[in-house]
Amino acid sequence: MTTLTAPVPTTAAPARMDGVRQTLLLAQWQLRRQSQFLPLMVVVQVFMAVATVVGYGLLVGDPDPVTALFLATGAPTITLITVGLVMVPQMVGQSRMEGSLDWMRTLPVPRISFLLSDLLVWTLIALPGMALGVVAGVLRFDVDLSLAPWLLPATVLVSLTAAAVGYAMATLLPPQLAMLVTQALVFVVLLFSPVSYPAERMPAWLQTAHEWLPIEPMAQLVRAGLAQDTFTMPGRSLVVLLAWAAASLVGAALALRRRA
Repeated sequence: MTTLTAPVPTTAAPARMDGVRQTLLLAQWQLRRQSQFLPLMVVVQVFMAVATVVGYGLLVGDPDPVTALFLATGAPTITLITVGLVMVPQMVGQSRMEGSLDWMRTLPVPRISFLLSDLLVWTLIALPGMALGVVAGVLRFDVDLSLAPWLLPATVLVSLTAAAVGYAMATLLPPQLAMLVTQALVFVVLLFSPVSYPAERMPAWLQTAHEWLPIEPMAQLVRAGLAQDTFTMPGRSLVVLLAWAAASLVGAALALRRRA
């Protein structure tokens, strides 16, 4: 005699869809919560992108084609990196000090949904400034770009990684210390990172340091996406970038869980 057993219904797919829905709803709530500051953030990004292009243009004068490409592709990269490494820690640190971050963590949603929604919001905020930085660089230096088909996902990866690093820094460090670190990072990104100039111009020890830091891989990925006929993305740099993204996500998630 054959015994038929009813299939056990699985809840993995509904649970997964519910997690995605919660993440998107949290992201929407965060955007509405910061709606009064969003126009100012966009203005700051536009100013940063244009100021970087104009300022470097004043320093170098009439650059050769390769230098012009470095400067034109460096401006949008600086905008992406600065939003993630400077604006994110400052805003998260302020939320920690005023207590709003602790209140939000009391909501009945998974901590990973809370983290991903925040990163999604900051990634979206960084994209308009990056696009305007590309336009400003092309107009100022009169360069011809060769866009790669994977430019958009590459840009999202860079923005997400920068936001993840900044978020991890803001949750793992005391708020005041995190804000001080962001002030130093501004000068590091603008002056002491191979974003708008080749790494060969830096001292050997600084070149070696940037081989393990995420800033140079971010610049290489955006540069190769905007001018694929001139620049390439080394495989090692992509691995370093993905490692920093994964480590930052894990660090931020553990910090949020520990401070429940």
